[in-house]
Amino acid sequence: MSDVIPTGTTRDSQFLFERMTHETLAATRAAPGLRILDVASGFGQDALALRARGASVVGAEPSARMTAWARLMSDDLAKRGLTPFGQEVTGAVPHWVRGWSDALPFADASFDAAYCKGALDHFDCPARAIAEMARVTKPDGRVVLSVANFDSFACRAARAQDRFREGVLGREPRRGRRHYDVPADHFTRFELPLLREQAGRVLEIERVLGLSLAWGLPSWTRLVERTPAWLASGALRAADALARLAPRLADVIVLVGKPRLPR
Repeated sequence: MSDVIPTGTTRDSQFLFERMTHETLAATRAAPGLRILDVASGFGQDALALRARGASVVGAEPSARMTAWARLMSDDLAKRGLTPFGQEVTGAVPHWVRGWSDALPFADASFDAAYCKGALDHFDCPARAIAEMARVTKPDGRVVLSVANFDSFACRAARAQDRFREGVLGREPRRGRRHYDVPADHFTRFELPLLREQAGRVLEIERVLGLSLAWGLPSWTRLVERTPAWLASGALRAADALARLAPRLADVIVLVGKPRLPR
């Protein structure tokens, strides 16, 4: 995550990551009696958070290392009755399964909801992964996708600044990857039209939500770091409200849909 959205390093990064996690998990409508699939579950912190809400959760992750870590962490927390966020949890921990997103090892219509937070652009074939999530979700269920938007206002502004700096002022390009450059371990450069197009093949899109605005712009990061905490919080919330009005320019996009019924 530190190469895309550094968590907890700056106020704007922490705000963005917390908003992304909150909105993605909330969109699953996790509740007792529901079965939810976490695709590319990683270390399992999100699956554990949904388990704390009473849902039955399965985490599917191809990495043996991450799956083993998730098992160790969940077993330890279960002994203490806690999630990574300090919430109390009772009963079984999530079930961890090794599985690739484009060939999920589950029967059709097995889950009330399936979600993928911040991992879709790592997949070799994200369209196939979305189709698999739709397949294993019940017809009246929900599929939730959240991705970093590389056509955001911040990415556009930073690209324009660098073009001016290098093309007009004649300065040397900055070293290292810039935040609008797609990381080497990403296979897809997601933006809203592409996400809509791929998801729309197999989902009836119900809602698209934009989160945060201006993340990654050095001037914005410095501003919210240097202002009093209450003022910085207000500025971040105001920018987030603007992102909801214009998701195409938001730093993160959350898409919610239900599986398309065969015609």
